[in-house]
Amino acid sequence: MVACMVVMPREKWTDERLDKAFGRIDGDLREIRVEMRKGFEQMEKRFDQIDKRFEGVDKRFEGVDKRFEGVDKRFEKVEFWFASLCCTIIGSLVAGIIGALFLG
Repeated sequence: MVACMVVMPREKWTDERLDKAFGRIDGDLREIRVEMRKGFEQMEKRFDQIDKRFEGVDKRFEGVDKRFEGVDKRFEKVEFWFASLCCTIIGSLVAGIIGALFLG
């Protein structure tokens, strides 16, 4: 078997061609870095806006906390009133049952 192989001439990579190729790659990397910096600056601005919005939300929650303190106080009053009412009803029923047993 005879093998035939086409031999292509090897290109020479001269220092000038290498410098040109690396210069192009270096330029591309610089452009990418500039774009990344711009992107990060935009992200920082957005995070600043988000931080401002959270400050407003925090203030609103402080107001809600104050309202709940008032609601808690009201429930304490209701719980005391409800417990008093239950004790009164149960006491009346027990007194009625005892009275019915002894007087009945």
